[in-house]
Amino acid sequence: MGQQDIAIEFKNVSKIYKLKRKDKEVKKDEKTQFFYALKDLSFQVKKGQVLGILGTNGSGKSTMALVLSGIASPDEGEIIVNGEQALVAINTGLNKQLTGLENIELKGALLGLSKKRVQEIVDGVIEFAEIGDFLYQPVKKYSSGMKSRLGFSINLCLNPEIMIIDEALSVGDKSFAKKCLDRMQELKEDGKTIVFISHSLPQVQEFCDSAMWLEGGKMREYGDIDTVCEHYAEYIETYNTLTKAQKKAERDEKFKERIIKDRKPGLFDRLFG
Repeated sequence: MGQQDIAIEFKNVSKIYKLKRKDKEVKKDEKTQFFYALKDLSFQVKKGQVLGILGTNGSGKSTMALVLSGIASPDEGEIIVNGEQALVAINTGLNKQLTGLENIELKGALLGLSKKRVQEIVDGVIEFAEIGDFLYQPVKKYSSGMKSRLGFSINLCLNPEIMIIDEALSVGDKSFAKKCLDRMQELKEDGKTIVFISHSLPQVQEFCDSAMWLEGGKMREYGDIDTVCEHYAEYIETYNTLTKAQKKAERDEKFKERIIKDRKPGLFDRLFG
């Protein structure tokens, strides 16, 4: 497989976040902790591939969406993206103080689109989103479902080569979710590269042709859709048999494994100084 066939490539990619500790007894210079939101990920996504990303809460899925879409940069490693990408998420990329229409115009201005192209996107959003006069209201007045409708519709009309969809179909009514899935199926048939991040195992299994399972910021498995989904489902089934205390203990243990214990001043001062 040549490089021209690759849409996305991760080479030992990590994303590091800074945490502030609330323990007042800890010395001032020890209150800052660093942890891996994503750690040492290496994989390729082929052009035209439809990849589903699975993982429990806190596994790193939303961070993956931000890094994939270019909104956040990796702190370690390299990402190669061949094509224009767009992120569809409930609260990402929308200015809550602006109206829906103003958000479209702002997006168009940032991308350097012509007035004619912006108007085409406005017309497309009006047709697809079905939010009526709310297009002319501030986004802060929108429900989460309406934000999802607007965000999905804008990015759909931008017609990117790579679409990253982060839980955008988990809110709102089922009829609109089906409409989105039908449109995504058309994009899939048109050969678009799609990364579909969702809690819905049935949606991922039905729509995607491959899957990645993230857990604790690390890649647990990546490959055939049915195999990965089967293993993930078995894990969730076992996890759901745990008591509340056992679940908390497991989450705490995973979090401890992500804390960066050996602080490297040169690297961290450069990243966060």
